[in-house]
Amino acid sequence: MPNKKKRPHRRPNLAPARKTTLASQWMRYGGYSFLVAALLLVSLFLFLRPRGPRYGEPWKEFSGDKAFRHVQSLVALGPRPPESEASKKARAYIREQLEATGWQVIDQPFAAQTPRGTTQFVNVIARRPDQPANQKLFFVGSHYDTKTFDSIRFVGANDGGSSSGALLELGRVLDQHPQLAARIELIFFDGEEAYQRFSRTDGLYGSRFFAEKARKAKRVPFYEGGIVWDMIGDRDLTITLPPDSPAKLAQGIFAAADALQVREHFTYLNDDILDDHTPFNEVGIPTIDLIDFDYPPWHTAGDTMDKLSAESLQIVGTVTLYFLAERAFQ
Repeated sequence: MPNKKKRPHRRPNLAPARKTTLASQWMRYGGYSFLVAALLLVSLFLFLRPRGPRYGEPWKEFSGDKAFRHVQSLVALGPRPPESEASKKARAYIREQLEATGWQVIDQPFAAQTPRGTTQFVNVIARRPDQPANQKLFFVGSHYDTKTFDSIRFVGANDGGSSSGALLELGRVLDQHPQLAARIELIFFDGEEAYQRFSRTDGLYGSRFFAEKARKAKRVPFYEGGIVWDMIGDRDLTITLPPDSPAKLAQGIFAAADALQVREHFTYLNDDILDDHTPFNEVGIPTIDLIDFDYPPWHTAGDTMDKLSAESLQIVGTVTLYFLAERAFQ
């Protein structure tokens, strides 16, 4: 035992002195480092571990069959060109279905000059009552009008019907996921179809009006982006993204399709497309067009329900919901 000096006026310490060992030195000095390292590892594990989806898994609830039935109901109204009685009935049906699932529905009427003179149009916008004021939104849009023909009966089962019916089913699913729904707007555009030939002044009347109004009201920064659906019900589905698709959105859609193992139904189109996504990109709202442009009955009397499948609606609906829940707000 090492010698210890006695201090005057104090009782000597008769207990044996503790030996200094490597173990005790490690516990005294190395233990703290070990504890810090362990805490860092635990924190890193908690940060990197797989986390559940922020907004649940809404894509698992989308029903292609229910979407298909909505398409049937719209197509049963017959041709639905702007200003027609069938167009008015289509809006009433859209409103009824959306309000039944908790959406606030707003008509956006406007007039525009067309090759047939001044025409009255009505966009239909659906928002949640609790839409946040300080968070960006994403919109999903579809045109509900059908092209005006004087020579054929054009009911637009795929072109105008498929996307609008699927958008109603999207609204039903989102109602079950209020946090996600609060950041989504559903827009049903009137007047997508051109009266003569698509150009900067003929066609896209509803989307041009909506986008320009958003620009003038300085609401463009409120939107994270948008998705437009068009002709998404073809039995032989191949969604052809336009080459001007915003890269981030295209990557997100492809990633969603990969995750759901339906990537073979999504590719790029070689040619540009003028569609309802165009006015939004022009005002600065990144918007992608999910469209199957390889559709032989396009703008013919043969665009009827027998050309569609619930499975195709299911594919587009689930991919879109996966994107909205997992990628849109990253």
